[in-house]
Amino acid sequence: MKLSIGIVGLPNVGKSTLFNALTKKGVPAENYPFCTIDPSVGIVPVPDERIGKLSIFSKSAKTIPAVVEFVDIAGLVKGASEGEGLGNQFLSHIRETDAIAEVVRIFEDSDIIHVDGRVEPLRDIDVINLELVLADLQTVSKRLANVQKDVKGHKKEAIIEQGLLIKLEKILEAGQLASTVVVDDIERPLLKQLNLLTAKPILYVLNTSEAGSNREDVSSKIPGPYVVIDPVFEKGLDGLIKKGYEILDLITFFTTGEDETRAWTIQRGSTAPEAGAAIHTDFRDRFIRADVIEWDKLLAVGSLARAREQGLLRTEGKDYVVKDGDVIEFKI
Repeated sequence: MKLSIGIVGLPNVGKSTLFNALTKKGVPAENYPFCTIDPSVGIVPVPDERIGKLSIFSKSAKTIPAVVEFVDIAGLVKGASEGEGLGNQFLSHIRETDAIAEVVRIFEDSDIIHVDGRVEPLRDIDVINLELVLADLQTVSKRLANVQKDVKGHKKEAIIEQGLLIKLEKILEAGQLASTVVVDDIERPLLKQLNLLTAKPILYVLNTSEAGSNREDVSSKIPGPYVVIDPVFEKGLDGLIKKGYEILDLITFFTTGEDETRAWTIQRGSTAPEAGAAIHTDFRDRFIRADVIEWDKLLAVGSLARAREQGLLRTEGKDYVVKDGDVIEFKI
């Protein structure tokens, strides 16, 4: 399951430094705007002590963790929604990601130029979010105009979409994120098809620095989930990766044996056949049953045979909703 988080922010807030720390991949991080012109992609393992313990338990030859893809995207400037700076590239690249990690600088350092001349974290958030909102407003307004013909033709789906678009337009014109709009089950897939920037989950990454001086605490005013990191000294990175995984509403299940122990990524709420599809579509299409046990119970009991004897290894059907930390063997 490929999932990506776009690292975005104003120029010179530490995006590329963070990306380098996360991935150890040497993208440019010089002290000038737009040094990262093309997006760089890094695959980052999700820190999870459970997989190591299961691998030792099974004496596995290989251990394969869950991963998240981070994309380092060129710096945004005011006016990006109108094509200023590298706005068009920025917006097209971020549209391809599943979530946004919005890097906000909260430290002062006279050696590192801020694009607006001074460090004001909440203003920077407003600038970035406004550009995303304005870009979404363009998308919604254009789609609203295009759907009118089908509305006049009394096509049911077009009428439903028009209602959604009108709600979105009102929200966006007020400067609010599309994620704040209330949608019903019928509208939800239509919202997804629009692929709006501000409908994506946003994680605010507060970039501090032991090398510089930090401003007053602004965390209580951040408009969403956040983490505090110091990419230079590589502090808080595990928390960022885990939080990124969390805002995508993902969970992990495991398969384990002598050949390999592996963490598999699925959406929360997935049934056993849906989870099996993460391994191979046969486990979904030809699903019969699944043997399931919680990872910690397996370690505590000592073996699958004992788990079966003690009734801890359960046989589950196609309606079973997989839980985070389940160890599963699929039967087809």
